[in-house]
Amino acid sequence: MNIPIAKTNLLDTEINAVLNPLKSGWLVQGPKVKEFEEKWSTFTSANYSTAVTSCTSALHLSLAALGFGPGDEAIVPAFTWISTANVVEHLGGKVVFCDIDLETFNIDVSEIESKITTKTKAILPVHLFGLSADIDPILDLARRYNLWVVEDAACGFGAKYKGQHVGAFGNTGCFSFHPRKSITTGEGGMITTNNHLLTEKIKKLRDHGAAITDLQRHHGARPYLLADHPVAGYNQRMTDIQAALGSAQMDRANDIVLERTKLALGYDEVFADLNWLRTPFKHSDYDHGYQSYPCLFMPEKINPQAIKKINEKRNKWMDDLQKSGISTRPATHAVHMLSFYKKKYGLMPEDFPNAYAADQCSISLPLFHGMEPEEQGRVIEVIKSYNF
Repeated sequence: MNIPIAKTNLLDTEINAVLNPLKSGWLVQGPKVKEFEEKWSTFTSANYSTAVTSCTSALHLSLAALGFGPGDEAIVPAFTWISTANVVEHLGGKVVFCDIDLETFNIDVSEIESKITTKTKAILPVHLFGLSADIDPILDLARRYNLWVVEDAACGFGAKYKGQHVGAFGNTGCFSFHPRKSITTGEGGMITTNNHLLTEKIKKLRDHGAAITDLQRHHGARPYLLADHPVAGYNQRMTDIQAALGSAQMDRANDIVLERTKLALGYDEVFADLNWLRTPFKHSDYDHGYQSYPCLFMPEKINPQAIKKINEKRNKWMDDLQKSGISTRPATHAVHMLSFYKKKYGLMPEDFPNAYAADQCSISLPLFHGMEPEEQGRVIEVIKSYNF
């Protein structure tokens, strides 16, 4: 039995939904995109949703629409997917890394204020793996220092903070529909916001800067006239083919969240007695969306001197699990340790010790929609058989 780290599991109705735009002849951004956006707003309780090509595009468009540009600084957690930092670079800004809380894998809010300078324009908190960042103190800092908050909610589907879905706290929220996410369109993303003027600017920027969309022009009185382009935009539009797939999955959004939660709680229960494996953070203020199941491998106390040894043991364990047919991954990477950022900013792994530890000592276990009891049982059986 081979068990993947993640797997796309679509219903026949969802697969067949893709045929509708193919048959209609309207393949680009159109009625299915609008439908998907409306369902997403309903699910997240955000006032406005804008479908785009990826979460990376969502982050890029958000910062561009807000006015972030050359010379500006943005505070980014050091442990996240690289695109959180890349969008800052793409706009000519400076990435200012902040360490994480090793218990949650999210940005350490106690360290953010020390990173703020006169050039700081934005904070990009990440709701990593489906767990919301501690948003209240971040919003408080943003108000006091007049900063933008762009939520990287790539993994945030189903994640809530004090009862409110992520993505509607900051200026924008940015979601991903990559196949490892709970809802997938292959590639794709969504931007949520409660600001009407901001969403109108974002919609223009995603569509070459056009004043109206092709769909609006097509249904207008003069469909043969081209639209004006008041801004220099990009082409970051989702297609109706992708949106049809995403929209169909949204019809069972709550069931998908419940299933992932049930799987995660099943792991929590059986791994509770493993003192060498710390399972995902839980607290009454947070509803975890469980985009993945990230753990901290700790056969001994984690400190700077022990990290290399623990990393070697983790990698050997991951090799053994792979041979047993169980796929795993490090939870994600510490961006400051990747070649581009390490070289550009002259960074060392130890500069952000918790992100370094997370990079070297974390492990994500298989968790996906449609995971069979036998598959989870096999993962549990193999993991419980180890003794570190």
